[in-house]
Amino acid sequence: MMKIKKAFEKLSHILANSAVKVWTSVFVLLMLMMVVIFLSEQKTNSKINSLFDAFWYTIVTVTTVGYGDIAPASLWGRLSAMALLLVGVAIFGALSGKFASFILDRQQKKDRGLLKMTSMKNHFLICGWKPDFEDILEGILFANPEIPPEKIVILNNAKHSDMETIQANEKLKAINFLRGDFTDEDTLLKAQIKNAGRALILADKSEDFSTLETDSRTVLAVITIKNLNPRVYCVAEIIDSKFEKHLSLARCDEIIMASDYEQNLLVQASSGKGMSHILRELAAEGESQGLFLMDIPQQFVGGPYEEYVKSLKNKDILIGVLENTGNFYNRRQEALAEAQKNPNMEKIVANLKKVKTLKSNIPVFNPPSDYVIPESSKAIFIHGNYTKEER
Repeated sequence: MMKIKKAFEKLSHILANSAVKVWTSVFVLLMLMMVVIFLSEQKTNSKINSLFDAFWYTIVTVTTVGYGDIAPASLWGRLSAMALLLVGVAIFGALSGKFASFILDRQQKKDRGLLKMTSMKNHFLICGWKPDFEDILEGILFANPEIPPEKIVILNNAKHSDMETIQANEKLKAINFLRGDFTDEDTLLKAQIKNAGRALILADKSEDFSTLETDSRTVLAVITIKNLNPRVYCVAEIIDSKFEKHLSLARCDEIIMASDYEQNLLVQASSGKGMSHILRELAAEGESQGLFLMDIPQQFVGGPYEEYVKSLKNKDILIGVLENTGNFYNRRQEALAEAQKNPNMEKIVANLKKVKTLKSNIPVFNPPSDYVIPESSKAIFIHGNYTKEER
């Protein structure tokens, strides 16, 4: 009895809805007109011999298709047909208006950053805003050709005019935008952080934050993101190097200290030896020259560095190895599994201590010949500014 009562309550709640009332009334009206057409035409119209024929004519007329295969001959039949035509036009207008309203509302929500990212998976989340944000986004698309703009989600509280500039850019208009505080857990969940593949947290300049506030927000964002999705590859930019330790404890995969790089360029330039040009070219965005990483064939992993060097046949210069590449969470899980394989308890404890101090993406420059290439490593090369034909 309780179940029946709940079912009736649910049904009455549905029927109380104004939209349901309207469409129910329209349906009842159509059925009545169908019956009128059947009763008035069955004796005089050879093409309407059953309720199905009347139903067919009702559907064709209401949808304004009008095949012309059936035409009413009686007065009441024609009056019903006229009513059906008027109802059909009204229904078509109402549905068209609803659809147009839905599309417009969706576009407005997207422009204002209010659209939910319900279907996003393995996407790239970019948190924060900077004055050169448009150039940063174009650079990200250039450096990651495998990531389409549709797979990038921007999360910030930047001014509407600043985001309009981004959305007006032909290359960037397909990028998704969500307005909100990237340190807030609920907002990050709306950005589908649990399904994200990568996250970049910029030193946010969307508001007049102090250096302390900016870096504190970055650290808080990384902690929240990593708690919600430990597997996401997280890159964070900070202004003050004092916060580097906090980001490391938060398991941030890469830490960018832009102010330190700028300071280093100034110091190197002051020597008058052209070092700043060298550093700038090494960090060049294009493919013609600069540093790049390459996968090491599995056959050389676990073997001496010298063997891999001898196998190289290109003109690019190998300068070292990047250890523990990729997501910190994955590297840590692999290291834990490996550490526990040893039957000796003392060695297990020693290995677990090593895991505790594990760091990801550690460059080893010019290692000795007998250096053993570890798992999850990539080779670091310098690509020259010669042509591809010379390579």
